[in-house]
Amino acid sequence: MAEKSTDKKPNGFVRFFKGIGKFFRDGKTEIKKIIWPKPKAVFKNMGVVLLLIVIIGLFVFGLDIGLMNLLGLFMHVAN
Repeated sequence: MAEKSTDKKPNGFVRFFKGIGKFFRDGKTEIKKIIWPKPKAVFKNMGVVLLLIVIIGLFVFGLDIGLMNLLGLFMHVAN
C-alpha cells in the first residue's frame, strides 16, 4: 500500500506571517550592509548642491528677464 504524505502545506495565514517575518529579517540584513558617509563628506556634497542650485537659479532668472524683455520689444513694436 502506498503511504500517504503527511507533509502538508501550512495554511495561508501561516505562510503570510512567515513571509512578513522573512521580509523584515532580510531588511535588517540589508540595513547592516549600508556604508554611511562621514559628516565631512556630507557637508562637502551639501555645499556643492547648494552652489549648483544658486547657479541654476541665476541662469533661469537671467533667461526669464531676457525673454520678458524680448517679449516686451515684440509687444511694443505691435502697438
